[in-house]
Amino acid sequence: MAQKPSIPKGTRDFSPQEMAKRNYIFDTIRDVYALYGFQQIETPAMETLHTLMGKYGEEGDRLLFKVLNSGDFIGKTTNEELEERNALRLAAKFCEKGLRYDLTVPFARYVVMHRDELQLPFKRYQIQPVWRADRPQKGRYREFYQCDADIVGSDSLLNEVELMKIVDTVFTRFGVRVQIKINNRKILTGIAETIGEADKIVDITVAMDKLDKIGLEKVNEELAANGISAEAIEKLQPIISLAGSNDDKLKVIADVLQGSETGVKGVEETRFILDVLKNAGLNNEVQLDLTLARGLNYYTGAIFEVKAVDTPMGSITGGGRYDNLTGIFGMPGLSGVGISFGAERIFDVLNALDLYPKEAVRGTQLLFINFGDAETAYCMPAVDKARNNGIRTELYPDAVKMKKQMSYANAKNIPFVVLAGENEIKEGRFTLKNMVTGEQSSVTPDELIAIVKGGE
Repeated sequence: MAQKPSIPKGTRDFSPQEMAKRNYIFDTIRDVYALYGFQQIETPAMETLHTLMGKYGEEGDRLLFKVLNSGDFIGKTTNEELEERNALRLAAKFCEKGLRYDLTVPFARYVVMHRDELQLPFKRYQIQPVWRADRPQKGRYREFYQCDADIVGSDSLLNEVELMKIVDTVFTRFGVRVQIKINNRKILTGIAETIGEADKIVDITVAMDKLDKIGLEKVNEELAANGISAEAIEKLQPIISLAGSNDDKLKVIADVLQGSETGVKGVEETRFILDVLKNAGLNNEVQLDLTLARGLNYYTGAIFEVKAVDTPMGSITGGGRYDNLTGIFGMPGLSGVGISFGAERIFDVLNALDLYPKEAVRGTQLLFINFGDAETAYCMPAVDKARNNGIRTELYPDAVKMKKQMSYANAKNIPFVVLAGENEIKEGRFTLKNMVTGEQSSVTPDELIAIVKGGE
């Protein structure tokens, strides 16, 4: 017996209905990106390992999918090297390419390679799959899509404002209520400088994030357990206990960080972004959150994270400002800011809240039943006319029993079926059956089109 086929762990097949939902997500994000002047690019699934290696840290290098060289890739390897069984060293000899790990490093490579062709600031978006040799688990896959947008070559904070408006527009179109959290890497650096604990900022933010769950006393105990001095903890109290509006929080932070030039700069940047957004007419709340500390080794300014309000799903969008995207490829000093929508999690959120519009997942609208060659010839002009009027139309390809054809219509949730036999041909009409109500009517081609389009 032949072995049953399978797919690699951490990958998925998508059914037609799932693809309709995913395309609704991608098309919505793509339309909003274009609305704000972003242009689409694509980069190859494979990059050279020279491009990829060393850009994601030791763990990232380990999780890269490497592609074996074609031809006799073992021929130039000595027996001693094979017997040593050093996986990394052998991979370096056997593999020159790898699957992209994210869209950011390929984008940096693209900017450097095409610098002379680009008009700065360059606003690009990219919606493509990435691959990571991670351990598959719920919500974590080895192949998944990223939906990135970046602006490079501009230091203006209006770019951050635009990205927040994009986030608000996308989730408004999805019908998902979100909370947009914002912080600034410079504020976090200023806090660490002010309390004299520059290397403990991650421990501090992790502990602060638990305030609502465990209370102030327990937060302070956790800070002490992480080696933060009593004096530093005392200085942190106004920040840990931050409450009120974004303006109230900024006032407290500004007072605490007035001795830190970096911290003051972070407060000024954050205040500018929040002040402009106040008058932007956003549909979703923007909240200053000092516990937000994503990408501390990467981001240098504003940091963003977006969470759905009505379902617990973690972060569904994130991003921030970085100062040296292309420095890894020898072109220093090109600042940028970007966001990435988590397509997989958005898919789960829209499913959980049942927010897919009916038209986004609907397939064929009209099926012509096949009674034979003469009937098919009669139906063909009407099939073409329906399609020319934007109606998704099928003609069943085989003249099989009508029961089988009607079962096909039911299985695909086709709302209208057309029957044309000897009587209909004589009268120059069609019988249109509404598969939802069971109602049948005799119609002309124009009436058929009007009824089906009216039922959209």
